[in-house]
Amino acid sequence: MSSLIAWILRAIRLAPHYVRRFGRDPDRKSGNLNLGVPGIMYLGGFAGFASAYYYEKLSANPSAFVCVILALLCALIASALGGLIYAFLTITLRANQNVTGLALTTFGMGVANFFGVFILNGASYTAAPLAYKAFSAKIRCFPLGIVGEVLFSYGFLAYAAIVLAVVLHWFFTRTRAGLNLRAVGENPATADAAGINVTLYKYVATCTGAAICGVGGLYYVLDYNQGIWATTGQIEALGWLAVALVIFTTWKPLNAIWGAYLFGVLYWSCTCPA
Repeated sequence: MSSLIAWILRAIRLAPHYVRRFGRDPDRKSGNLNLGVPGIMYLGGFAGFASAYYYEKLSANPSAFVCVILALLCALIASALGGLIYAFLTITLRANQNVTGLALTTFGMGVANFFGVFILNGASYTAAPLAYKAFSAKIRCFPLGIVGEVLFSYGFLAYAAIVLAVVLHWFFTRTRAGLNLRAVGENPATADAAGINVTLYKYVATCTGAAICGVGGLYYVLDYNQGIWATTGQIEALGWLAVALVIFTTWKPLNAIWGAYLFGVLYWSCTCPA
């Protein structure tokens, strides 16, 4: 029984990483197919880790709260900039979306690993222990036995991902901006004729989606991977699975909740030792 619970916990901890595929929803709703998600996740994961690592290293008395805020801000900014690069190339310059996305994946991975060499300094990996402790802190609750262990053994980003799914569903189906965004993706010419600023919606959606994807990379490094940065290429592999999850759940945020946990269970089933 203990082995089964440990397996479930490990698989569920991986699922929030896939839930970050919600970052694909805003730009997909705007008509973009961003295949640069793995590279954007690299940018967000590395920027968040590097900021937390140097804050812990250079501060005499580092604060866990400051560490979390700093890592989140840097991850959001770095990944949003990656999204801005993609938006400029595909929306303004009208470059091919598939080619640009693949190039962005290579670019993000290269940038993260290049600057990661300075942090690793010859080592195979390095860690930010305070950031890991802050991001993986469990929610305190009353003793609930196995149920409590399964439901409340994860960091705050795991629960934030579920909240984000509900918020995005509400945004896309109940707000004027969300409906306008869907119109932009389905028929840009009609949306433009209706007075909707198509270019603005595409830019905002792409950058917002990229920022959310970057948090997925941050979650992997500072929570799932125990605050360890290493040049293993694991983020890229999970990034492509996140892209597959978008298609599997037909671009619907609520479907992505159960889809993400299904992917997490299947991935851990295939990769855990027999």
